[in-house]
Amino acid sequence: MYSLHIPKMSCGGCLATVTRAITAADPQAHLEGDLERRIVRVETSASEATLLAALKECGYPAAPLHPDVN
Repeated sequence: MYSLHIPKMSCGGCLATVTRAITAADPQAHLEGDLERRIVRVETSASEATLLAALKECGYPAAPLHPDVN
């Protein structure tokens, strides 16, 4: 599971765009969004680099969070 901080994700529309980008990279991905903290947690078979590239491409650059940061 990956935890990603997405600073520009501030509303439901943003989360929907993020969800579409992630599921385009891995249609089987499961994610949970936390708009208040601007974090998504993703269970996926895709690599972290693939997710980060997909999010950057759709206008929502992200940074990985390490387990002790969550």
